[in-house]
Parts: sequence; C-alpha cells; structure tokens
Amino acid sequence: MLPAHEPIGPSLEGGRDLALVLSGGGVNAVLLELGFLQRLRDSALWPRIGWIYGTSAGALAGTMAALDRLDDLERFLLSLQPDETFRPHRLWQLPLTGLHDYALPATIAERLDRPETLARQLADAPIELVVVVTDMSTPAEPSGPHPFERTYSSRSTPPDVMGQAVLASAAISALVLPLRVGDTIGTDGGWVRNFPLGHAYDNPAIAGIIGFRYLARYPAASSEPLSRVRRRLEPFRAVPPVKALIAELAEAEERHARGEPAHLPEMIVRLMRVAIARNTELEERFAGERDRSLSELEALRRDVVSAARRSALPWRRRRVEAELEAVFAAASFPFAHDRALPTLIVRGEAGEHALEQSLRTGLQWDEAAKRALVERGRTLAADVLRRDSAGLSRDSRGTVG
Repeated sequence: MLPAHEPIGPSLEGGRDLALVLSGGGVNAVLLELGFLQRLRDSALWPRIGWIYGTSAGALAGTMAALDRLDDLERFLLSLQPDETFRPHRLWQLPLTGLHDYALPATIAERLDRPETLARQLADAPIELVVVVTDMSTPAEPSGPHPFERTYSSRSTPPDVMGQAVLASAAISALVLPLRVGDTIGTDGGWVRNFPLGHAYDNPAIAGIIGFRYLARYPAASSEPLSRVRRRLEPFRAVPPVKALIAELAEAEERHARGEPAHLPEMIVRLMRVAIARNTELEERFAGERDRSLSELEALRRDVVSAARRSALPWRRRRVEAELEAVFAAASFPFAHDRALPTLIVRGEAGEHALEQSLRTGLQWDEAAKRALVERGRTLAADVLRRDSAGLSRDSRGTVG
C-alpha cells in the first residue's frame, strides 16, 4: 500500500508518458468505459499509457485494460446479471449483513480469474494500476494530506492485497459490508475520490492525462415495493405486530410522497450519491484551477521580468532578471513547483440505455442495452479524440491517431 500522496515511480517500459484516469459509477460506468478503452486501444495514444488510476468501476475496467484483456472484459460484462454482482439479502438478515451479499468477487474468480492471480499478472504488466479505497478502519482519525483514503499500486502491493483492493474499491458500501485489505478495512473508493485525477497530477513522470468521467443520472426511487408489502399484509392486520408494521409502511410511503427518504437504506444511498458527486466535481475543478494558476503564474513571471529589464539600467539588467527569477523560484505558495498537464477528459452518461441498479429481486440486464452502452463509450471517445483540444493524440504531422 502507498500513502495517497506519494508519487508513483516511472513505468517499466520506455516511451510511456501518459496516464489514464477512470471514474466509478457502477455497471453503466464500466460498460461506457469499456467502449472508451476499446476506442483508445485503436489510437496512437495506447502505447504511450504507462499508468491507470481507477476507482470502483474504474478499478475493474483498469485492471483488464492494464492486462490488455478488454475482449475478456466485454464477454464478462455482456453475460453479467445483477444477482452476480450484489445479491439482495432476505429482510431478516439486513441488520447483520448489509443489504446485499457481495457476489462479484466469486463471479470474477469464476469467469475471469482469481483476484490474486490477476494481481500477479498486473505486477508484470507494462502498465501500472493504482486503485483508490476508502479506509474505514478504527480509530477513524484524519491523518495525512488525504485522510480516510488509501491507494494501492500494482508495482508495490503484494498480489493478495492488491486483488482485495480492487474488489474493495468496487464494493458499493451502501449495499455491502467492507472488506479487509491488508491491515485496512476498505470499501468503495468513490466516497473519498471517485475520479482520481489528482493522483495522476502528483506523478512527476506523467506528461499528459486521458480520463473517462461517468456522469450519473439517477432515476427517482419508487414506493411500489413498500406498497406491495403493505397490501400483502392487509389481510392479517388483526394481528397486533402486523398492524404496527402496516402503519410503519404507510408512514414510509408518506415520506416518499413528500420527497423524503422512505427508509434508512434510501437515506444512505442518497448520502452516498451526494458524497460521490461532490468529490468528483471538486476533483476536476481542482485540477483545472491548478492548471490555470500555473499558467497565470508563468505569464506573471514573464511580464514582471520583462518590465524590470526594460526599466533597469543596461548594465543592471542581467542581475535584476536573475534576482527576480530567484524570487519566483523560491515562492512557496500552492502549485508553485507543479507543472500544467495537457488533459483530455471524456464525460458521458448512460442516457436511454441506462441499466437499472436497484434493490429489487428478479432484475435482469438486457444484452442489447449493454452493447448500446459500449458503443456509446466508443462514440464519446472518438468524438473527443477527433477534437482533442489538448493535442495529446496528434503526431508530428498533426493527424489524429
């Protein structure tokens, strides 16, 4: 495990100077990211990628991308169904085991490979994978520049721990209990850093960044499951405990009608969405503000030095310029010694083909909708690569790869 602020070392292979950043976002995000990665693999940028930073869905997609197994990932996702990811528990189990059983680890082991085996392969891959996990260990006390956050690198983390880190990063903590990752109790990295753009900036070996940020659009929750249970209990309302439960269900329906969370699980899900949306937006805004600050600082330095040279006597100009350069070099305000990075971010939502990610049993995901999401990811990537305002995908002839 690496501290969240520690820069990752250079890639194993020469010529790799770009980082890939993948956000979380559940099944819709990973399908869009698959299409994005497939299009990127066909571009001139792919051989330059030396690092992948991923959270949650991005950790899973990043694992298979680093291993160059996107075709395997596609087959895996097209066959995947909801109860093979997060399987709902029975009502009486909820207080003790969480809302769902985390079925995804067993599904991955059965259809792709054991997580530890994948991690061993990652250690030898030309691309380094770094995943983000939320630290829920006790005592929960803030420490370091990134409290409650842990990053794990495929270069330095033991395979058994790295495999668990990928699974913990993808464990939606509103649904399942956390996992042990080495000496850490870890869960969904989206709580602390859903789009790990800042970690790519912190790596001095990186010359440019490509990213996919999933834009979540959540459907309104339905009170129909509550109504259905209440109607089934109505014939037994003469039994006092049943009558009390019917009253509780009716109150929950009323809360839903007022726009309030109907029950505790819905409140936790809402809070999770708020935390993830907020830190994702702040991550990208912070990176943009850092780049603008550096550009303004450089422009200010040039203007000040130029003005001082013009005002100084001819025999003092070199000395004045050297003194001013030393002042700027010694400045200790934030970002003073960072560098602006060309960054290309693809942003996408699932749109009309969004797959439902609900708590209800019997849910099935349509393969045609999955294929549409993968194709949407390809199209989004192609459009952004075609425009490419950062100039990352242009070779010496100015053509797009």
